[in-house]
Amino acid sequence: MDAEDDARMSSDKCQRINESPVAVVIVMVFLLCFAYALTYPHEFLDIATLTRLQDSSPKINASLCASLASLNLTKPDIESLMEQNRRLSEYVTMLAVTLNQTTVTLNRTTQERDNAQSLLSIMIEDRKAGPLGTVKVTPTNPTVTPDEFLNPRLSKMLEEVAVRREVLVVMSNKFAQEKLELWVAHVKRVGIPNYLVIALDDETVAFCGQNDAHVYRRDPDQKIDSIGKSDYAGSVSGLKFLVMREFLQLGYGVILSDVDVIHLQNPFNHLYRDCDIESMTDGHDNGTAYGHIEEFIDPDMGWSSSIHTTRLWVYNSGYFYLRPTKPSIELLDRVWTRMDQDPGQWDQDVYNEELFFPSHPGYSGLYASKRSMDIYQFMNSKVLFKFARKDPALRKLLPAVVHVNYHPDKIERMRGVIDFYVNGNETALDPFTDGTF
Repeated sequence: MDAEDDARMSSDKCQRINESPVAVVIVMVFLLCFAYALTYPHEFLDIATLTRLQDSSPKINASLCASLASLNLTKPDIESLMEQNRRLSEYVTMLAVTLNQTTVTLNRTTQERDNAQSLLSIMIEDRKAGPLGTVKVTPTNPTVTPDEFLNPRLSKMLEEVAVRREVLVVMSNKFAQEKLELWVAHVKRVGIPNYLVIALDDETVAFCGQNDAHVYRRDPDQKIDSIGKSDYAGSVSGLKFLVMREFLQLGYGVILSDVDVIHLQNPFNHLYRDCDIESMTDGHDNGTAYGHIEEFIDPDMGWSSSIHTTRLWVYNSGYFYLRPTKPSIELLDRVWTRMDQDPGQWDQDVYNEELFFPSHPGYSGLYASKRSMDIYQFMNSKVLFKFARKDPALRKLLPAVVHVNYHPDKIERMRGVIDFYVNGNETALDPFTDGTF
């Protein structure tokens, strides 16, 4: 058997493995329905009849009552039908939940299959270029081999907390406790089990214990501990690029979240997982968030005074997802090294410079693939307060995440977001200004 046959068999095997979870889920749903039908063979007919009766016009309620009386149904018969209706309602609810979970599983399985096929195609592809329009490259880099002995305590905790080797992480100290309380409460409300609070001081460890929140405290380190206990958010924010490294080395994908974030849906259901980095953007529309060409005029150049420039508003370093790949780890190393050498820098500036600045004389750029997150699913507070709350269509959307990054009155606006999206108060966002003056 030649190498091409081996590759083809490997591809088929890979596809079968990736598709197997889909088949398992479909069979499970079918068996649930089949088992229920065998257990209660007459229930579906009875419920259908009751449903038609319920959907009838109120004008014929009296005749319906007379018809039921003519059937000589005794009180036990009616109670039996009501009990059957209740059980079937519970079953339909359970089936709806199962179907929703199935949809998420199918989407995730499709992502994994596509990514696996892309990686496999790299391994077996012919080095010759194909016809016009057929040459494609993949942004999906292979994940690192987990270093299980790097940090046994963290490794054990991640095994208990993570879901499919992914975890949502937030760093906090006692100065951000009020925001952390809202963050934890709504992570729990949404039902995100795979989250972890990295506590930077004893007070935060105690707070998490009182609120039954997953918490991890690093081993003592004088330099890191002194930064972590600071009341200056900028210094604390830069630490995440060091702390996250261990998570990736252990082979876990990580969503890194700032503490001024409200989760309204499970963010893992809205990831693509095809790039090294998926990041929230500070952009407020398609052009600023995803890129556009902007004209610059230099009048001294006369005929060639019009210069076209590429524009993209920066990625937000307060909410992003990293796959456990070497380019992701290199990004963390680059940012932390620069932050450690010059603590006065803003971590978001350094993060964007390392992500986007190309190689040039004297500098080798980072070769990492990246994706901008959907601005209406991963919403910054400028999008919300300047645009979305005023647009009838956008008001109806439920974002997965709202990050109050554009405004200093964070607690008040976080509570406004909760009141609007969670409590259904249509006027909850009206008192706030677009910006802060």
